[in-house]
Amino acid sequence: MKPAASVILFTTASGAGYGLLFWLGLLAPAGMLPASAWFGIVAAALGLALVTFGLLSSTFHLGHPERAWRAVSQWRSSWLSREGVAALASYPPAGLFALCWLAFGPARPATAAFGALTALTAMATVFCTGQIYASLRTIRQWNDPRVVPLYLLLALFSGAVLAAALGGLWGAGRVAAGFALASGVAAALLKLSYWRAIDRAVPASTIESATGLGRWGRVRPLDPPHTEENYLLREMGFRIARKHADRLRRLAIGLAFFAPLALLASGLALDLALPAVLAVFAAGAGLLIERWLFFAEATHTVTLFYRGG
Repeated sequence: MKPAASVILFTTASGAGYGLLFWLGLLAPAGMLPASAWFGIVAAALGLALVTFGLLSSTFHLGHPERAWRAVSQWRSSWLSREGVAALASYPPAGLFALCWLAFGPARPATAAFGALTALTAMATVFCTGQIYASLRTIRQWNDPRVVPLYLLLALFSGAVLAAALGGLWGAGRVAAGFALASGVAAALLKLSYWRAIDRAVPASTIESATGLGRWGRVRPLDPPHTEENYLLREMGFRIARKHADRLRRLAIGLAFFAPLALLASGLALDLALPAVLAVFAAGAGLLIERWLFFAEATHTVTLFYRGG
């Protein structure tokens, strides 16, 4: 599949934003993050800004962005529509959570209630995003049971790194850093398992099964269906060389996980905030590469008719 910059930015930025809102909603009322009103304002604003930036960037991938509002009308059958509904539903509790924090502090019952609701709607939105891809049976690399847990873990990890960096600037980011380390290790292991699985998996469809001609033996196309480049080839015929994919995988693992985890661990050992801030940039760069690969390595069944397998 052709990696679209708008969708890559959307899934990476909104995932980090929802992850940050999740940790704020749960950790702040429990006294595990700074109680400062300024911290609450800055952290909540950053989370909502990342979510909004991601959602707005995703509209640029639509043929008619002005009709994006219609997507929420198909929530009974479409995970994309459910994602839109969940995203819209996440704004009111997040806003009320920030206002209650500012007015009453993070430990008050009202703040805790809206914080829990913020965490719930944030993860529900990320779950719907993951299901958009996991539900597509025509793309075997996405139709995998690890895809949704990966989306959730990567959101939790990137959000925790942000919470650790912000909390460290206010002198209380150790708990968030601990959650970032745990979720980062889990996400890295699951990502490696996912790559191993898609490399070893036997394609569910072949040109023989796609054409229904397999009963007569091996099938190969005599001529391509089209003589010129078309939409299907542009969007679904993208291919990345194995050697380039391997290099990018190593770079993604190094930047998204090894570097941030090492920085977070050193920050905890030295009791410094700077390593957590640097971890944010390393994780962000690595996750952009990881998400680019998620699309670039995906193969749609329709390409069987163009390449014969």
